Amino acid sequence: MVLAYILAKVEAGKDRDIVYEIKKLKEIKKAHATYGTYDLLIEVEFKDIDGLDEFVFDKIRKMPGVKETVTVIASKTLV
Repeated sequence: MVLAYILAKVEAGKDRDIVYEIKKLKEIKKAHATYGTYDLLIEVEFKDIDGLDEFVFDKIRKMPGVKETVTVIASKTLV
């Protein structure tokens, strides 16, 4: 399994539109609005890295209003 966290920057004023769109995606385990450099923290889990790639490149990055993403892949769960 591949557990990852996607940090996303969203265009000003597009926050609600993005939240509406990500709620439709079954791959998302959790999503949080955040303060600071990034606007969203999205938790996902996939069977393999190919599934994660497809999700990030074909779904998240193609959403109108998403300006930038950073994906952090967890190496192991500690707690």
